[in-house]
Amino acid sequence: MKRPLTALALALLVATPAVAQDRMTIMLDWFVNPDHGPIIIAEEQGYFADVGLDVEVIAPADPADPPKMAAAGRADLAISYQPRLHLQVAEGMPLIRVGTLVATPLNCLLVLQDGPVAQIADLAGRKIGFSVAGVEEALLATMLGRAGLGLDDIELVNVNWSLSPALMSGQVDAVLGAFRNFELNQMEIEGVPGRCFYPEEEGVPTYDELIYVANPERMDADKIRRFLAATEKATQFIVNHPQASWEIFAATSVELQDALNERAWADTVPRFALRPAALDQGRYARFETFLHAAGLIEEVRPVSDLALELGAQ
Repeated sequence: MKRPLTALALALLVATPAVAQDRMTIMLDWFVNPDHGPIIIAEEQGYFADVGLDVEVIAPADPADPPKMAAAGRADLAISYQPRLHLQVAEGMPLIRVGTLVATPLNCLLVLQDGPVAQIADLAGRKIGFSVAGVEEALLATMLGRAGLGLDDIELVNVNWSLSPALMSGQVDAVLGAFRNFELNQMEIEGVPGRCFYPEEEGVPTYDELIYVANPERMDADKIRRFLAATEKATQFIVNHPQASWEIFAATSVELQDALNERAWADTVPRFALRPAALDQGRYARFETFLHAAGLIEEVRPVSDLALELGAQ
């Protein structure tokens, strides 16, 4: 006959530590914002813990740092952008896409809603602000080309990251690199509504905006699979419960509790990748060809050099 557990034995059982979790670090592309919803919800809902992960989320001091940190093995994962990944791989940076966070373009060519630019052709002789040279110029050249214009027909102005302020103040007539889920809402809140021209509607191949990248030689594929499984579960929760998930997300920081972030959350929810591990190979092949035609890369690499689908085990 079994003997009853003593009080000491019960205490020891309760005090037994949980199974040790595997640590992971992920570097965001910027400070925490609604674009990172699945990551924050996975943490808050315990989905990372459920798959044995202890995930440290790090916001970068410089938005150019995350891919470099992942390439150097100083972060397990980094959030980056599909267009930039193509250039970084062409430059020899050891990176590969292992998952998708936001599966549609967010970038847009932003103008004042009631301003002088009613169509892209109206940009002739005007100033366009930008933040990052290279890919954005290729996007702009394609969009202008559809209207019979070229880069010589406009003046490019580097406004750093001050996109909507530069537009609202009249410093420039349009900006490229504004996110449709943020800058449009920001301008409306400030009483200066804007309007977007969307690259994917103006001749630019569609692409994944935000992706997870890792060093293919250093990465732990099993941990990444578990990370993606947890964020997929979080995305399903967000889609099923957009208001409840917003409240959970906003409760993590006072800085998130404002009208801009709440509006951005609602606009971002339908853009999260429902299957973050899934890879659309054609999307990467088409964008690689696009960049080659634009003269930004010397050769067209196979998709396997740029992205992979880890799959389940």
